[in-house]
Formats: sequence, structure tokens, C-alpha cells
Amino acid sequence: MKYLVQLIRILVGFSFVSSGFLKMIDPLGTSYKLEEYFNPSVLNLEFLVPYALLIGIILILIETALGVFLLIGFKSKWTIWGLFLMTSLFLFLTWYSAYYNKVTDCGCFGDAIKLTPWETFYKNVVLFIMIVFLGFKSSNIFNFFNISITKWIAFLVIPLSLYFMYFTLLSLPIIDFRPYKIGTNITEGMKLKEGEYIPAIHDFILESEVSGDITNPILQDKKVLLVLIYDLQKSDKNSFDKIKEITDIAVSKNYKVYGVSASLPEDFNEIKSQYQLNFEFLFNDGTTIKTMIRANPGLMVLEKGIIVDKRNWIDAGKLVLN
Repeated sequence: MKYLVQLIRILVGFSFVSSGFLKMIDPLGTSYKLEEYFNPSVLNLEFLVPYALLIGIILILIETALGVFLLIGFKSKWTIWGLFLMTSLFLFLTWYSAYYNKVTDCGCFGDAIKLTPWETFYKNVVLFIMIVFLGFKSSNIFNFFNISITKWIAFLVIPLSLYFMYFTLLSLPIIDFRPYKIGTNITEGMKLKEGEYIPAIHDFILESEVSGDITNPILQDKKVLLVLIYDLQKSDKNSFDKIKEITDIAVSKNYKVYGVSASLPEDFNEIKSQYQLNFEFLFNDGTTIKTMIRANPGLMVLEKGIIVDKRNWIDAGKLVLN
């Protein structure tokens, strides 16, 4: 029985730590997923949308910390109670999403592992049962390290996790599991492959107010710089001086530069005039732009449809422009 307790403890702890880490490398993605849950058609908690990133960070910290605490044996009874409460919440949310078909991907493992709503729910059922079992056998959960080391690990896990997420938010996810990672050939990604129900990239459409759909010509150009802004109203206005600087450099190097946003044309014109931006704005769906890059604004360099570099606007100066 003791061996079974340790095995389940490791499985539950590893599940929470891996789930927390995969969200930690992309906290913005977690906030976007929470916004889906807060949507009027799901939980109708729109007042929480402005706090989605903060709530996401708190949930990631709790999830990661509880997983680490269980693995190292820190405050086992309190840790198991925390796991029980968190899994109960996830159990309800995933059942609700699956039963009413509200959110098709819970984002439990970020973009790394995609589960259907019912698969996610059953996964949480199994976790819930294992956590209840650990609750009855908590006396068999011992510290893997001595008390001093255990306390130091427990003390450091939250500040280290916070620093890691801060670094990620200022740059981009260190591991990109989305279909627009560096090295991707967008044209190839738009083709339906054997065994797929839908192409990996099925929503990359760039529309000009004047010329209509110009996706294919852009994917055939040798030098293209896209300034990706899913929502101009929510974008960091301090970014546009840097955007102006880097896009001027790109134009001088014969790049074709385009802004891409889901915002209204009048918002484009206002920003373009205020910062004297020397490029045309194109339209694409906001969700697609969020998938393309975790920044608002972000920068993407294309060479004949291949993504050769991506940067948060903060790192605009590091952008590779040949």
C-alpha cells in the first residue's frame, strides 16, 4: 500500500507541475483561455475579463506550487486539501464545458497537449479519485528531503515561477507549441495533410481595405515584416515609437511592411497618423493574431511564407532583418 501511495503521489504531483509549467511558458495564452470562460455565452463573468491575466498567473502559481509541495512532501495535509479544492473547480468547469459544448479546449496543458472536453473531464475525474485516495493515506506521505531543503524548495517555487512568467511576458514563450512557430512554412501549413480533419493553419487570411485578399502575394514575397496587433485599443501605446523605428529600418532594407489587426479602419488611421507609420494595415481575425504571436504588438518576419523570426515589440531591436 505504501508503494501505491508513493506512485499516486508522484503521478498527481507530476500532473500538476507539468500542467503548471506548460501554462507558465505562455501566461498570455492562459489569460486568453480564461477570457473564453468569462464570455457571456459560457460563465457570463465579463467583469473578470480585465483581470484574466492576473487570475491566470495566480492559478498557475497555485497549481505549480501544490504539485511541487506534493512531490517534496511539504505540508501534505494542507497540500492535499488545496489539490482537492482546485480539482473540484476544474472538474466542474470541464464538465460544464463538455456537457454544454462551451469551450472546446480547456488549455489544461497549454498548447502542448490538446484534449477534447470529455477527455479533459475524465482526466480530472481520475485525478480527483487519486487525490481523495491520498487524503485518506496522507500519513504515508513523507519528505523526500530533509526539513531544511524541503522548506527552501517550498519557499522558492513561487518567486522563481513569478520571475519566469515575468520574463516570458516581456519576450515570447520559450517553447512555441502553436502552428506559427519560427521555421514554419505557412503555405505548407495551410495544406490538409493525411490524417488531419483541418489544416494546422486554416485561418491565415490577410485582407486589404483596397485590394481585398492579398494573402498569397504576401506569402510569395521574399522580404515581409508583419506588425501584429490583435486589438489597437488594448495595445501598449509606448510601443509605437519602437515600431516606427524598426519598420523604417525594414523599409530601407526593401521589406514590405504591413500592420495586421482585427481593429476598425478608423483606429488604423488614427495610429498611423499619430506615429507617422509608413505601412498599410491589413485585417485578420483577432483570435488568429493571438495565436500567431503572444504580444500586442508583436513582429513577424517572413521569407516566402516561412517564419524566420518573431519578437515582442520590447525586443524589436533584436529582430533579424537581412
